[in-house]
Amino acid sequence: MTRVLRILLILFALLAFFMVIKKIKKSQLKVSESIIWIVGCIILIILSIFPEIVVKLSEDFGFYAPVNFVFFVMFIFLLIQDFIYNIKISKLNEKVKELDHYIALKEYEKGDEKVGKSK
Repeated sequence: MTRVLRILLILFALLAFFMVIKKIKKSQLKVSESIIWIVGCIILIILSIFPEIVVKLSEDFGFYAPVNFVFFVMFIFLLIQDFIYNIKISKLNEKVKELDHYIALKEYEKGDEKVGKSK
């Protein structure tokens, strides 16, 4: 891994880390949702500071270049993040459906009360 790439990885990882911390302080991001971002930043910083780890792992896994291994790690990170968000979206969709059913029942009950009073 080149020195320029290592420096860029460190800078962007630190930038992302401080952005996450700033959003947490402003209550725009929950701590539970930011953990994966913090872990990702820490992994990037570790991989940048200790390129021997990247070189060794890229050789072990058969990557042609260490930078390809770094891209692979970030790709896996983004897949995990996407999977977590899909789970949360599915749960929210289920809650919306339950709320829709609840509202429909309440409106139906109100309709029965109006019909009963007019008789």
